[in-house]
Amino acid sequence: MRRYTADSGLSPERDDAVALEEPLDIRVSGDTVAITLRTPGADRFLVTGFLFAEGLIHGAEDLGGLVHCGRPGEEGYGNTVEVTPAPGLVMDLERVSATRRGTLTTAACGVCGRRSVDDLVAACHPVPPGPPFSASVLASTPERLRATQLNFAHTGGVHAAAALDAHGEVLAAFEDVGRHNAVDKVVGALVLEHGLRSARTALKDSPRPALLVVSGRVGFDILQKAAVARIPIVASVSAATSLAIDLAGRAGITLATFVRGGRFNVYCHPERLRED
Repeated sequence: MRRYTADSGLSPERDDAVALEEPLDIRVSGDTVAITLRTPGADRFLVTGFLFAEGLIHGAEDLGGLVHCGRPGEEGYGNTVEVTPAPGLVMDLERVSATRRGTLTTAACGVCGRRSVDDLVAACHPVPPGPPFSASVLASTPERLRATQLNFAHTGGVHAAAALDAHGEVLAAFEDVGRHNAVDKVVGALVLEHGLRSARTALKDSPRPALLVVSGRVGFDILQKAAVARIPIVASVSAATSLAIDLAGRAGITLATFVRGGRFNVYCHPERLRED
C-alpha cells in the first residue's frame, strides 16, 4: 500500500491491515442452503444464527452436528460448514430456497432475495414487553460496542453487533465485513451458549437478551433477525430505514437510532425506556 498526501505525494510501499473476507458455503445434509461472504471466525455461531433467523431451527437441540468440511491444511478448508439436523428433525430447505434468488447471500443484503416482504412480516411474532430498560444505559451502548471492535480499530473495514442483558452487560459481541453476519454471529452465540429459543418453542421463563446494538444502518432485515430472536430493543449509531421502522412498530420492538454523545432518537415503543 502507498499513501498519498497533497504535501508529500505518494509514500513508499508499506504494509497495511485489511479486513478478511472469504466465502462460506452453508450446507444442510449435503445440500447448499446459502453462500455468504464473511470474515472467517465464529462460523458455528454464524451458521446457527442464520438457520435460526430463517426458521430452520428453533433452538440448540435442533442441531445434531456442525463441522467444517475437509481437512486442516487443504485448500479451501474452513469455507464450507456441514450441518446435520438432530435425529428426527427435517429442515424445510425448500421454503428457504423458494424465497431466495439463487444461493448467494451476500454480506450486503439479507432480504433482497425474498419474494415478498409480507413473507418476513408473517414470520415475525410480536415481541413481549419485557422489563424497563435504562435510557442512560441505552445511550452508552455505542461505547460498550466500540470496546469490542478490535478488528475495526486496525482496519476500519468491519461492522459489529452486540447483545446486552437487562443490566447493560454484554452477552455476545462479534465483528464481520457483513452487518447481517455480525448479527447472525451474535444470535448464534445466544442460541448455543445462552439457551435462546424461538417464540414457537420458548417457555415463559426462557432467557432472552434485552437489547441488540449494531454499528451501521438498521434495515428491515436487521429488525427481522431481532424479532425472530425476541429482542425487545434495537439500537444503532446510524439511521433506520422506513421498512425497519414499520416492522419495529408492528413487532413491538423499541427502535433507537443515532445513538451518539448521550443522545438518541426513538421511533417505536418508548414505553420500555425508563429515565434514571
